[in-house]
This record gives sequence, C-alpha cells and structure tokens, in this order.
Amino acid sequence: MHEPRQGTDLDKRHRSPEIMDAPDLPAARLIETLKGLRRVNTVTQSSRLMWPDLLAAARRIPGKGLRVLDVACGGGDVLMELSRWAAKASLDVEFAGCDASPDAVAYARDTAASSGAPIEFFVLKVGRDPLPEGYDMIMSTLFLHHLDEDDAIAFLREAAAKAHDRLVIQDLLRSRLSYWFARLGTRLLLLNDICRIDGRSSVEGAFTRAEAEGLAKAAGLEDAEIVPRFPFRYLIRWVRPDRP
Repeated sequence: MHEPRQGTDLDKRHRSPEIMDAPDLPAARLIETLKGLRRVNTVTQSSRLMWPDLLAAARRIPGKGLRVLDVACGGGDVLMELSRWAAKASLDVEFAGCDASPDAVAYARDTAASSGAPIEFFVLKVGRDPLPEGYDMIMSTLFLHHLDEDDAIAFLREAAAKAHDRLVIQDLLRSRLSYWFARLGTRLLLLNDICRIDGRSSVEGAFTRAEAEGLAKAAGLEDAEIVPRFPFRYLIRWVRPDRP
C-alpha cells in the first residue's frame, strides 16, 4: 500500500515520476486514465475555477477575440467545458491546448470533434519546445507538480512572458488532508489503478501555497496572487499590468 514517506508527514515535497507520464504507456491505458481525470475535473469543478479569469481577460480586450492556450491539457476536458460556457455567454474566444503526449492530443482532438467544440490541439513538450506566441491567457491545470522546482520556475517565467494578458495556473496543495482526500476520492470515483497511484504521488509532489509563492517570485512574478481554492487547490494568477 502506498503511504506518505516515513518521517516527512508531507512537510517536504517528494516528487516521483507518475505512471501516466511514461512514454511507453499504451495508448489505451493512457486514454482510460484521461477519462478518469476528466471525472476528477468534473467533480472538483476545475473548469469553474478558471472561468472568472477567462471572463476578466475578455473584459480587458472588448471588441477583440480572446485567445486562450491550455498547457499540458491532457484529454482537453477543461477546455471543452470552457468552450461551451464561452459559446453560451456569446464570447469570442479561440481555444487551443497542447500536451507532450501525441496520444493525449489525438484523443482530445477526437473528443472535441465529436462534441463540436472548435478547439485546436497540438503536441508540445514544456522545457523542450518553446511556448507559442499570440495568446492572451495561458493556463494549466494540475501540471505544475509534474515539474521539478527549476523547471517549474522556467515554465512560469516563459508562460508569463508569452501571455498578453494573464497567466493562470491551477494545481494541488500538498497536505495530509489533501493526500487522504486523493486516496478516498479516487476510490469513490471508481478510477483505475493509474489514477489511484498517481493521485497520491501527485499530492506528495505538489507545492504548498508558500512554495508556490516562492516559485512565482523566483520567476519574476512579484505581483502574482496565490489564491486558495476548494478542494485542496490553489491558483497562481498573474495579470500583466499593461497590455502591449
């Protein structure tokens, strides 16, 4: 049974490779896991946590279409939900998502096409490929904890430099409560073994709010907000003071 490492009580971050990140994971197993993560995002309302910033970004550029990029988008379910809400609100938003996994990108494209969501998906590996230019809002959900500290700082710095309006990062908080929430939640949602094991590893590798604040400052985002969100989440929100 996977338990928190002895003697740490999750006081320190312990990052370990997650199964779903393995390049040789069969596509069928990855897709099964992405479906499980979609269920998690639905229950924890991940899209709803990003929606206020999308609205705020749209208000900052009235009369002009908003361009949104979701980095490490996985199966694209957060973007698809945001796309539906934007259409209902009559917002002019162009959505795109990128992920390091070609299988995840193919699955996201197929799912979006089936639902009629006009979203572009493409392969991009953070740290290897530069983030593209031209997006107003750059976001990511449950990705930051996959990176070591130096790579997380580099990602925040590059994403903020590329975002015309704002950067919004949603991730897990590391704590004993969030650890047990992940253990119980993945079982109650009947998720597969990868989701159950990776869910616990994710919390062990996650950052605290203080650590997230330190990452943002190290990336040069001195005025970034670290906003707590239920359940056991936080947002790193950085808004460009003056749009170019």
